[in-house]
Amino acid sequence: MNFIAWMIVLCEIGFWVAIIAGLTTRYLFKKEKLGLVFLASTPVIDLLLLVLAGFDLYRGTAATVAHGVAAIYIGSSIAFGKSMIDWADQRFQYYILKQGEKPPKRYGFAYARHYAKGWLRHLLAFFIGAGLLSITIFIIDNPERTEALAGIIKMWALVVGVDTFATISYFIWPKQAKS
Repeated sequence: MNFIAWMIVLCEIGFWVAIIAGLTTRYLFKKEKLGLVFLASTPVIDLLLLVLAGFDLYRGTAATVAHGVAAIYIGSSIAFGKSMIDWADQRFQYYILKQGEKPPKRYGFAYARHYAKGWLRHLLAFFIGAGLLSITIFIIDNPERTEALAGIIKMWALVVGVDTFATISYFIWPKQAKS
């Protein structure tokens, strides 16, 4: 595994460690400001990955799938970051602290609407990530060095297309509760 692939793994681990540390500090140790510092560090982790991937490419490394995944990670983290923290926060409160409401199970139109919100976040993640990849391709201006990045954009566009059809399908054929 190359340098950037390891950095992605470390940043993903760091992201979840920051969330768990933030929630633990906030709720178990009653240190809300310190918990907020941990939670607010998640965008810093993304920025670190962006800088490392950019530096790696600046040194003349040919772009790899790992560099493309770094852009996907950054776009997804920006688009889904708050909702992921809210998701973890709700479950931490309910399952660990035994407080708050049980996370809802959605069916029918409520599920379709919730899924559509996730699809909109996916679109945002795509535009951010594909934008970063496109800027990188433009700056490097060497199709041989950026071939993997162009491939990532095409593959991700296909995934967004499939997600679009899945989103529409939930409005046509709503998810039903298991009987």
